[in-house]
Amino acid sequence: MGLELYLDLLSQPCRAVYIFAKKIGVPFELRPVELLKGQHLQGFLPAGSPQVVPILKDGDFILHQSVAILIYLSCKYQAADHWYPADLQARARVHEYLGWHADFIRGTFGVSLWTQVLAPHIGAPVPEEKVTRNRAAVDSALQQLEEQVLGDKAFLAGPQLTLADLLALEELMQVVAMGRDVFAGRPRLAAWRGRVEAVLGADLCREAHGPILNVLAQAASKQLPQPPAEFRHWMLLRLSRIP
Repeated sequence: MGLELYLDLLSQPCRAVYIFAKKIGVPFELRPVELLKGQHLQGFLPAGSPQVVPILKDGDFILHQSVAILIYLSCKYQAADHWYPADLQARARVHEYLGWHADFIRGTFGVSLWTQVLAPHIGAPVPEEKVTRNRAAVDSALQQLEEQVLGDKAFLAGPQLTLADLLALEELMQVVAMGRDVFAGRPRLAAWRGRVEAVLGADLCREAHGPILNVLAQAASKQLPQPPAEFRHWMLLRLSRIP
């Protein structure tokens, strides 16, 4: 059996992996995993893998964590050098962004999905002070992203598109899907988004972003599945950890 990717496109890291694999022509079998149905807890993932997505299975080799998967795919399928440059200093710039991303973006930009969709869905509203605090953290990170990380460059790590841009775009789209235009009033960030999506292709972006852009409407019409008890317990724990 060939390479398999276990993904839920409501997840930012899963979308980054999906878009990259499609863009560089990786021959893979998509294994959809619906987190809200608790499928990651019900035997939908490869035996021995952690109960998270994304998961890559390449024969007997199992890998999780989106950054590791993206680098693996880039190297195995000899993606164009701009994605993950061979030049040491250019590659270091990608890793520099990935470190900043982990500190300021990854745990912050996904919170609005929890506060606006997932918490109400299971009847566990988040205190307003936490929502306000998260909004301020997003604003601060956006300002740093535009003014300090991006600056006058075409892309986040230099003059060409890299894995850094793909991961960043998916985090920002998570906030956009919750009804907040994070690009309004940020012309350099808006222009950056245009350049990234021009390289990726409009059709691929629409395909990958469809599930997350529709989630508010699904929640409003009560079309989202109710999570099983074991996943609901984890969701409550995750909600309690929102700073």
